[in-house]
Amino acid sequence: MHLLKDFGELGRIYAAVDWAASPLGPIDSWSDTLRGTVDMMLATKFPVTLLWGPEFVLVYNEAYIQMIGDKHPDALGKPTREVFPEAMDFIGPLMEQAYAGGGPTYLTDQYLPLHRRGFLEECYFNFAYSAVRNRSGEVEGVIDITFETTEQVITRRRLWLLTRLNEALSHVMDARDVHEVATRLLSTATSDLPSVHIELGDGPRTAPEMPTEPGRTLRFPLGSVSTEATLVVELSPLLAPDDDYMAFLGLVAASLTQALERVHARAVELRSMDSQRRMSEAFQLSLLPTPVPWGGAEVAVRYQPAAELAQIGGDWYDQFELPDKTLMMVIGDVSGHDQDAAAAMAQVRNMIRGIAYSVYPAAPSSILLGLDHALLGGGQDVFATAVLVQASRNDAGELRLSWSNAGHPPPVLISPQGEAELLERRPDQLLGLDGAVRATHEVVLQPGSTLVMFTDGLVERRREAIGESLDKLRRLLCGVQDRTAEEICDLLLASAVGVEDDVALLVLRA
Repeated sequence: MHLLKDFGELGRIYAAVDWAASPLGPIDSWSDTLRGTVDMMLATKFPVTLLWGPEFVLVYNEAYIQMIGDKHPDALGKPTREVFPEAMDFIGPLMEQAYAGGGPTYLTDQYLPLHRRGFLEECYFNFAYSAVRNRSGEVEGVIDITFETTEQVITRRRLWLLTRLNEALSHVMDARDVHEVATRLLSTATSDLPSVHIELGDGPRTAPEMPTEPGRTLRFPLGSVSTEATLVVELSPLLAPDDDYMAFLGLVAASLTQALERVHARAVELRSMDSQRRMSEAFQLSLLPTPVPWGGAEVAVRYQPAAELAQIGGDWYDQFELPDKTLMMVIGDVSGHDQDAAAAMAQVRNMIRGIAYSVYPAAPSSILLGLDHALLGGGQDVFATAVLVQASRNDAGELRLSWSNAGHPPPVLISPQGEAELLERRPDQLLGLDGAVRATHEVVLQPGSTLVMFTDGLVERRREAIGESLDKLRRLLCGVQDRTAEEICDLLLASAVGVEDDVALLVLRA
């Protein structure tokens, strides 16, 4: 027959069908509309099937065979309800609508599970049902133009899940949280993972075998250096356990393994940093003196290393008495965060002590000038800031402060009434520079006043001007006149959470 002669194997299959026993009858009896539509359908490479007559008998082309799997060739010439009983609840009304002249139907990525490979399989299609009319305008059948989108739909959702999984795990810092976050997220992906959990501890460590049927449970070793864990998944009974499915599960396991190894590496790094930090802090504190009572005044000190640094640095404070009972207080910062900075800090601190005793009695500015000469004369490549304060009582018993500032943040003076004032004067240049001109400033403290000295780590913030930070500090210290020197130190450190530099404090309460 001319209708089938050009269609090779499919033509021979058509010829072998007992069409006379089908509702369509022998091919020679087919209507011109059916014969012409079949001829057009067989000539296209796009998947097409005809659903002919009131029983919607199936006639289809070669491109359609791949979509119906093992239903072919028995599906040829059979009513749709016999070929697709699993889909009739959905497609039946759509076919009836088209056959009744109710207009065409077009659906995209439509979920339509089919029995086509020995099990009910998750499938998705783009398809359109349209009426086929004869010359008189009567509807003789329905044409179904179809494109399967199962691979695209499943691939999109798997990529979406993997993206969410990696994003969620990127913020996890604890191995226990990896299990919790991953299980919670993967449990929502029931289409690919009907059941999923992570086992901790000893378990099978071999690679998963390739399953031969859907619905199997597989175990994927996560291979983490930090903990022996296994991903246990139940395969979907609606999906073929093919290479794509196994590759997806392998990527899930790889994401979990990477997260566990990253968390483990981070934990090792944090333990190492914490150990180094504690050693550095202990060494730094060993270079700093313990405060001693002086003349009935309270003195409190603190040193807090930067939150993220495991290094020794150049922040320091010192307190000592001269022979006439004058109290010397100094706070400063040598540039750098390394052993050289710590060594320079200790050297500068000791020089100040030596110079203060050797030139006694002398103003703070004279002592700092002597330090400049010592640093320059010794060829020391050291640059530092400092505030040097002398405290002594006059004949009336008042506490008199004199100080000199070498490029350091100004101290804060808290009055007995709770007013906080920055002792801002024009600061002199850094220590260790040639040609320095230094000044001494004075103030008399009322009983109950408090002097707060600090290093710049307390006030330096990213994206914040130093003047704004200093004013915030001043406002913080307003109204704390009744607190002890120790309590004021605690208050200041509590406000310095997450600072990026070391903080040294020296507080004197008259």
